[in-house]
Amino acid sequence: MNNPKKQQFASDNNAGMCPQALERFIEANSSGHATGYGDDAWTARATAKINELFECDAAVFFVFNGTAANSLALAQITKPYNAVIAHGFSHIQIDEAGGPSYMSGGATLMTADTPSAKLTPAAVEELATKFVGVHHVKPAALSLTQSTEVGTVYALDELRALTSVAKQHNLRVHMDGARFANATATTGATPAELSSKSGVDILCFGGVKNGLAVGECIIIFDRDLAEEFEWRIKQSGHLNSKMRLVTSAWLGLLENDTWLNNARHANRMAQQLADALTKKAGAEIMYPVEANAVFARIPEHVQSALREKGWSFYTFLPPLGCRLMCAWDTEEATIDEFTADLAAVG
Repeated sequence: MNNPKKQQFASDNNAGMCPQALERFIEANSSGHATGYGDDAWTARATAKINELFECDAAVFFVFNGTAANSLALAQITKPYNAVIAHGFSHIQIDEAGGPSYMSGGATLMTADTPSAKLTPAAVEELATKFVGVHHVKPAALSLTQSTEVGTVYALDELRALTSVAKQHNLRVHMDGARFANATATTGATPAELSSKSGVDILCFGGVKNGLAVGECIIIFDRDLAEEFEWRIKQSGHLNSKMRLVTSAWLGLLENDTWLNNARHANRMAQQLADALTKKAGAEIMYPVEANAVFARIPEHVQSALREKGWSFYTFLPPLGCRLMCAWDTEEATIDEFTADLAAVG
């Protein structure tokens, strides 16, 4: 590979910390000793800020990463003989190595492959009523990804239609919100409207893809549902002894709508990238660009040529479907350089 690039489109995880999060992190690190395991002022402030943002009095927890957040959250609302209804292209299905099943002691996934990685009420209804009796798994939860793994977003009416079906079948609703900020930026709805006010019981609110270094947030809106959840976190190895060094960065992300501004920028760059790919390079965009992901069909020989030029990206849907992710710090110059290279080798 020649000339590795300063910025890439492989993943929004590849970006560093945003300045606001880093500033708070350094401040917490240099402020002297503090009580461990989350019994500190930084964690208290971050927790209060999240409850203010979501207009609630929820139980709020922090774990190291998104797989742990999803797996622990789903374990809290399922038993070993239960099933979680999810999309076939959800992160919990294709990218978590069976984490939810492991953490729950055996709960399985029931999936549907509906278009654009978005579940439909009819698909949920079909899966919720597929089995009857003790010889089969019993659905207990619905998991929704917002935004989805292909960068599409559930609108408020779509979300509420899905949670309505879930409640009809006594299913708890979990939301994988690794890119919840991007979905919020797209819809213009409030965080509360996109979660608890639309029937979501547990939200895994992502920060790492939006300007943090480590630490995802689990919000359990019904405190009764959070009973003994802290023991799950401890047993799984996700109770951080130096919690303030995670939650201080969260505080920096939450203050002054930095989390939302970061997501808006990433979304805007993704739209700009998609426009440039179609107008300057003639690429075909595979899904609506509604968050910070662009999926484009790129011939295999062109992919190879781009990688030889130093570009990194995933062929997420082989052989042609390439995923290009924008981040909170993606620069217009990076888009211009990539599209110019694509046009040149294509």
